[in-house]
Amino acid sequence: MTSPTVNELFYRIVERNSERVMMHRERSGWIPVSSWELYRDTAGVAHALLDWKIAKGDRVAILSENRPAWAIADFATLMVGGVVVPIYPTLPGEQIAHMLRDSGTRAIFVSTQQQLDKVLAVREQTSLEHVVLMDPMEGCPVVRMQDLVLAEPESRDSTLDALAHSVGPEDLATLLYTSGTTGVPKGVMLTHGNLAVNFLCSLNAFPFPEDATSVSFLPLSHITARHVDYALLHEGVALAYCPFLEDLPRALQETKPSIFVAVPRVYEKIRLQVEHTAQGFAKRHILDWSLGVGRAYRDEILTGHRPTAWSWHMADRIVFSQIQERMGGRVHTFISGGAPLGCELAEWFADAGIRIHEGYGLTETSPVIAVNTPRAHKLGTVGKPLPNVEVRIAADGEILVRGPSVFGGYWNKPQETADAFVEGFFKTGDIGTLDADGFLSVTDRKKDLIKTSGGKFIAPQPIEASLKNNPLVAEAVVIGDKRKFSSVLILPYFPLLEDWAGINQVPFTSRKDLVAEPRVQALYEGIVESMNANLAQFEKMKKTLVLVDEFSVAEGTLTPTLKVRRRAVEDRHRAVIDAMYAAADKSSTD
Repeated sequence: MTSPTVNELFYRIVERNSERVMMHRERSGWIPVSSWELYRDTAGVAHALLDWKIAKGDRVAILSENRPAWAIADFATLMVGGVVVPIYPTLPGEQIAHMLRDSGTRAIFVSTQQQLDKVLAVREQTSLEHVVLMDPMEGCPVVRMQDLVLAEPESRDSTLDALAHSVGPEDLATLLYTSGTTGVPKGVMLTHGNLAVNFLCSLNAFPFPEDATSVSFLPLSHITARHVDYALLHEGVALAYCPFLEDLPRALQETKPSIFVAVPRVYEKIRLQVEHTAQGFAKRHILDWSLGVGRAYRDEILTGHRPTAWSWHMADRIVFSQIQERMGGRVHTFISGGAPLGCELAEWFADAGIRIHEGYGLTETSPVIAVNTPRAHKLGTVGKPLPNVEVRIAADGEILVRGPSVFGGYWNKPQETADAFVEGFFKTGDIGTLDADGFLSVTDRKKDLIKTSGGKFIAPQPIEASLKNNPLVAEAVVIGDKRKFSSVLILPYFPLLEDWAGINQVPFTSRKDLVAEPRVQALYEGIVESMNANLAQFEKMKKTLVLVDEFSVAEGTLTPTLKVRRRAVEDRHRAVIDAMYAAADKSSTD
């Protein structure tokens, strides 16, 4: 059997002749996109690219939120042998210019006036020849995408089809600039074969009913979201595009998806919202009782069985079904990826009757390396490696990977490419273990390990995940590299903290006043002390800083995929951190 390509996926969608492969929301409601409409519009854009002499290997960028036009631009570029360069719409103009220059992009598709303005402001710094706007606009200074997609007659184009089928698995399909938690983004080169072999097997063990739907809201600029969309489209799942995260609750209620794929931060927010609504003695008691009942049947949930006990059905009726309703009420498959989920968060959802299938991967691995499935699921792990992926644990604990989905290298960076491999295995930069049953666990990022001045190594991610298990904690960042002891920066979950302040008669006029209150400081120090009881002496956090400012992509403390940039958070609060450690040093010498 020859290796597959992404173009073959596209033609499988077309030949399915479905009346609804995608959906997008207009004022009148959700508008379906059929297989034929997808082909017609993709072919129209592909012809425009050919008219512009875009040929095999030429780079075409997409700067857009999730929408059908994103997929159309993607598939059209791949049809003609082009290389797609996805760019996060949240990035500022300077970073966009860097990616366009570094990749030598010739054409770009942008979604809105805002994105267009960013591109036009930096266009002279790039090699851009063509700019296409997705949104309709009168007097548009660039090419309008609607003029391309409407120009194609309703018939299959045998010449274009032959060109698409001439693209091979070894041909470069996409160039993805890693968001990264540190350093300048590097362009990861993934071929058609890399992408296709990964999405063809990553969800093989999952059930997909004929009418299955899913909301596409994770940014398609990231490999996880793009991979999931490819895999679901391949399985015949209809995608409902949600461009903005704030619109997700409405999209879930209106489309009632059967598959829910999210990053851990989204699951964390769902849990915090549930905890927030359980205010008052009665509601808190009902939630705690229900989770206690669920805990007794956790093993049944994790093996995919619905408990038959009367108490569990009562808890489900009163509480668990309400949690499910937040995600539309019809989800049968929950998947998490993009970052570590955390065992305690997974346990909380399992106790609420929801089994989350956690997976693991990186941009460089297309991305899935391992995933928990309905057939093989173990809490606290990221599942078993895919059957076509070989995983090895290095002497220092680093996870090494080899297989057909592993990338060929970084764009124009031969030394970085060479440094990324050892004996043919890609060095993931993650620390982990493989158990006797073949399940992979990821404990931390190698670069995130904290080495105290006493020479002890601390893995911060498990500690942070446990701290965030407390509903009063929105984010936690453990620090202490090259210091005598570790400390923690805590960002409160302010809705709950403000409720707590009201109940305990703690006066405040602003969040800054609130976190400065001695009782609030004592509250979070108590949370940390409870955590310290479970840690080794050298891991114990001796100081706690309660923060005011939310982490955000715009300020650089979150990656576009909502992972915390540890170094950026530390840099942002460097002065107060240094002062805290200086005071501790002075106190110890007095």
